[in-house]
Amino acid sequence: MNQLENHHYSRRDFLKGVTIALAGIPIADTLALPGLSELSDYSLPIGICASYDKAGMLKQLGYSFVEESVGRFLIPDAGDEQYAKNRQAIETENIPVRSYIYFFPGSLKSVGPDTHHEAILKRADLALRRAKECGSKNIVFGSGGSRAIPDGFDRAKAKMQHIDLCQKMAPLAEKYGVTLAVEPLNRSETNFINSLAEGVEIIQAVNNPWFKLQCDIYHMLKDNESPDEIVKYGQYITHCHIAEKQSRTAPGVMGDDFKPYFRALKKIAYKGGLSLECVWKDFDSEAAQGLAVVKKQWADA
Repeated sequence: MNQLENHHYSRRDFLKGVTIALAGIPIADTLALPGLSELSDYSLPIGICASYDKAGMLKQLGYSFVEESVGRFLIPDAGDEQYAKNRQAIETENIPVRSYIYFFPGSLKSVGPDTHHEAILKRADLALRRAKECGSKNIVFGSGGSRAIPDGFDRAKAKMQHIDLCQKMAPLAEKYGVTLAVEPLNRSETNFINSLAEGVEIIQAVNNPWFKLQCDIYHMLKDNESPDEIVKYGQYITHCHIAEKQSRTAPGVMGDDFKPYFRALKKIAYKGGLSLECVWKDFDSEAAQGLAVVKKQWADA
């Protein structure tokens, strides 16, 4: 890097060039690309679901935040001492943990003949309190294994069980000022809450402003859910995830076109976070490429 500085290149310019090159765009041609000139003014926060030990590199690439795991970052197996180290890391790296995935494990059941609501609420209280301490905005409430309805179990009863849990959980989110984002998952991952519409049914039943909707473009693509649903339910959306449809690869690996979904997000004037939640083969290069592709497609949408 010192050699680059001697040639009058800033670190930011160098990393921007690396990102563009990894996206398959010749650096010399970047000024001619439509929409690329606006990328310096790009306001939508883009993050990535990753371990916080990658924070320094992600900040250099231009990511706005990291999205961590509840179990790894807020309630780690190593206990309170590790959590304290995690909090300190945020101050050291100076890139926020905006959100968290993996709220609670599938072994804690929200529906079915044997539920674990008390244990779930205890975990939720600790996670939300610590998320507040870390300055985070939301926790994604996916946990598809927990909410999967057992074969033969009454679906209406399961729905009421889940709503009852959420009605008790939402006041905890309100107390700590951290939003819970209900995440619809595709039908190959769970059999309950598979669309934005079904997520909104739960949100409307809970009726708390700290209990909102997660929009995951990967899951929408997997189940052929229209971008129009984003416009329809835009008032509830607080956070978004993205990955390519076939194998949950990072944007740019297979070349998926996300622009119809981006146009829908623009139509609702979406200003929340957008995280890459992907299956990685080469994290460093795909993270750089993914950021460039998302920015380019957003600019062109």
